[in-house]
Amino acid sequence: MSRVRNLGLFLLVTVLFGAVFPAIKVGLVDVPPLLFAAARYYLSAALLLGYALSTTDRWRPRTRGDRTAVLAGGTLFIGGTGLSFVGLQFTTSGVGAIVFSLIPILTVLAAWVLLPEERPDRRGLLGVVVGFLGVAIVVRPDPAALGTSVVGELLVLSSAAGVALGTVLVRRSRPTMSVVALTGWAMAVGATVQLGFALAFGESLAAVRPTLSALVALVYLAVVGGAVGFVIYFTLLERLGPLEINLIAYLVPIVTVAIGWAFLDEPVVPAMVAGFLVVLVGFGLLTDREIAAELARLRGAGR
Repeated sequence: MSRVRNLGLFLLVTVLFGAVFPAIKVGLVDVPPLLFAAARYYLSAALLLGYALSTTDRWRPRTRGDRTAVLAGGTLFIGGTGLSFVGLQFTTSGVGAIVFSLIPILTVLAAWVLLPEERPDRRGLLGVVVGFLGVAIVVRPDPAALGTSVVGELLVLSSAAGVALGTVLVRRSRPTMSVVALTGWAMAVGATVQLGFALAFGESLAAVRPTLSALVALVYLAVVGGAVGFVIYFTLLERLGPLEINLIAYLVPIVTVAIGWAFLDEPVVPAMVAGFLVVLVGFGLLTDREIAAELARLRGAGR
């Protein structure tokens, strides 16, 4: 029964996260991007911290590692995602999700620089190169015709790089607090960073149109795709481990592309499919040994 429950939660969180990029696209019609990102993360932070406060005594930063992790996670992991809100003004939700699926590969690259004990071998480095090739196929940068679409995709890529770097720095900090609480505090810091940039770049509340669609998108991002999604994600991380949970990153774009096509009339072009498959190959090169070990474990457990 636990396997069935875990599979159900796995599929649920994949759908919840897969709808995030289309929801951002819907909200951007009526709300400036950085203000939208800040509002989403402030609300998610309040929900996650409330949940942590009621379920654990490790809800606030106590050690230097905790404070460093909150700062790194807030400024890079969460704060950097504001770039994806800006970038999605110029590209489709499906392309954005595919570019974002590079995060596990970017995380390995960041770990290679900052965590010497986790440096990949030559096969792993080849996986990194192949992963970037896949994103290049999706983005198809043409220096002779650098349009807003490519700029948007590069902004999403920069956001993914911030998430990856923030992840590695959080791991390097060795925090002792609850992961849910850490995420909540990081969201509060990140939202403050995004609000600061929103004001610096002239975004104003006067530009916000309080439409029903914008409100629904905000509630979905903050509550369903944010607080609820992260709690399920961290629950599965404890039950399944990092290898299995990383697969979510590669199923999410499929859900996103399907939702974007069905509800936002976003096109699905061959380059998107081809590039996504190449990114999957890169991930396979990076994790083939771990996958083989996990399969051997599962075969042993089934005997």
